[in-house]
Amino acid sequence: MAKRVYGAVVISLLSISSASAQQASDTIAPELATGVTSASRVEARDFMVAAANPLAAQAGRDILASGGNAIDAMVAVQAVLGLVEPQSSGLGGGAFLVYYDAAAKRLTTFDARETAPMDATPKLFLDDSGQPLKFMDAVVGGRSVGTPGTVRLLEDVQIRYGKQSWPALWKPAAKLAREGFAVSPRLASLIAAEGDALKRYEGPRTYFFDQSGAPLKAGHVLKNADYAETIEAIATGGADAFYRGPIAEDIVKTVRGARDNPGVLSQTDLAIYHIKERKPVCFPYRALDICGMGPPSSGGIAISQMLGMTENFDLKALGPENVESWRIIGDAQRLAFVDRERYVADTDFQPLPIKGLLDKTYLGERAKLLDGDKALEKDAVKAGEPEWDHAMLLGRDAAIELPSTSHFVIVDKEGNVVSMTTTIENGFGSRLMTHGFLLNNELTDFSFKTHDGGLAVANRVEPGKRPRSSMAPTIVMKDGKPLLAIGSPGGSQIIGYVAQALIAYIDWGMPVEQIVAQPHLINRFGTYDIEAGTTAEKFAEPLKALGYAVKSGDMNSGLHAIEITGNGLVGSADPRREGVALGQ
Repeated sequence: MAKRVYGAVVISLLSISSASAQQASDTIAPELATGVTSASRVEARDFMVAAANPLAAQAGRDILASGGNAIDAMVAVQAVLGLVEPQSSGLGGGAFLVYYDAAAKRLTTFDARETAPMDATPKLFLDDSGQPLKFMDAVVGGRSVGTPGTVRLLEDVQIRYGKQSWPALWKPAAKLAREGFAVSPRLASLIAAEGDALKRYEGPRTYFFDQSGAPLKAGHVLKNADYAETIEAIATGGADAFYRGPIAEDIVKTVRGARDNPGVLSQTDLAIYHIKERKPVCFPYRALDICGMGPPSSGGIAISQMLGMTENFDLKALGPENVESWRIIGDAQRLAFVDRERYVADTDFQPLPIKGLLDKTYLGERAKLLDGDKALEKDAVKAGEPEWDHAMLLGRDAAIELPSTSHFVIVDKEGNVVSMTTTIENGFGSRLMTHGFLLNNELTDFSFKTHDGGLAVANRVEPGKRPRSSMAPTIVMKDGKPLLAIGSPGGSQIIGYVAQALIAYIDWGMPVEQIVAQPHLINRFGTYDIEAGTTAEKFAEPLKALGYAVKSGDMNSGLHAIEITGNGLVGSADPRREGVALGQ
């Protein structure tokens, strides 16, 4: 595979008009498909959106240009993403939002994570002999579907913070759904890769494949009248049009009537679903505050732990070209992950020592494990013993989290900031489709086993519980004001993607277009994953010499970032996907 060249290539998209949004999709995506991997740097004075698809970014930009704010734009961006990037997020999934309210000078977070149905039991993902199911055997069908949260999030937060009329925010997506949009190269390649798995149910089979059974190709104009009708119902009837009535009834019928793995979701689960406002997890690092999601996300805690350990070393002096930097970063991630697997779960169901896990003294002691000059031995990578408010013994988790998801960031002219990660979990979710959208498979983010030896697993399935996630929407604060909004998709690799970007930005002084495009090196479980076809591969042999097992492969992050500077906004979109940053 040819080596990728990373650097800044300026692509001016600030003046793109609504009429040319389709042209943006057609011109940018093919360029990315040929292997152009340098990221664009986009500057703006008043507002900006960075999202994983040009059509979604354009929808958000148009809302901002017409007087809407960041929350209004969030609704439009998500509605379009669910149409043009259906394999990653949508109405049938959930999301985490980190939000800075400029008027109140307040940072907060909203949890729209899916919930386990009230009829779920701890044995949901065990076979008849009591053994955990194979992951993909659990994913496809109704068993894996949790109560979707995204639509409720959009409405509740827009009522609280939005400026424009609710129906207007859905019009861009409705228009695209009825008139059609060009299938992007990424979507086309993912449909082809799914093959028979996506054909198992009639909805995806008739939508993503032509009459001959061939997967849709890039450039095919795809219409979705069912999706248009769904979002028009939400536009006129609010979130209740989704959580009650015909749409809710059909969601339940689809889940419970699935040929494979029928699920237990009920209309009651949909009717009682609510989002939760939660206190952000903020951690001081190099005179900045790194703020993100707390449980049920592990993202904010794990990133904070990584940074809390690495701040004991002079990464700035070591630099990104020194294998010693990657030894410290990689083993700090391994230590954060073993804590994550033992302790992190939905705190509404499971006590969690957040203060203890983020205590500077605790992390300083953990950092001492990194003082050597070799990779940590496997038996040295154990969960720590943070201070608890009370005693609790927990077993190690056995959850699998595969990459999909989407992330976008928005800054409006008032200074409000949105950093939102949104998902249906695995690519194409449960592979079940109704009313024009795919349903999530989020319940497979729970641990399949309920106990580790004689100890209960924190992230086990329980009715009404929200499964642990690695999603890590983040806002970096400086002197109480937002400096950088960032996040990424990527399953459990999200934590490494975001942490690496933050280290590159803060310690190594890289601009935003470089932090989203830099090659990835991640170590979650002992094997060092390095991004194939990039300059990261030069570290393979040095890492092996330090004692690591090394594996090279694709690492499709989708980092999107906006920096708030004294002169305006600077944004960039990860060149591994099809996103853009647009502003004015």
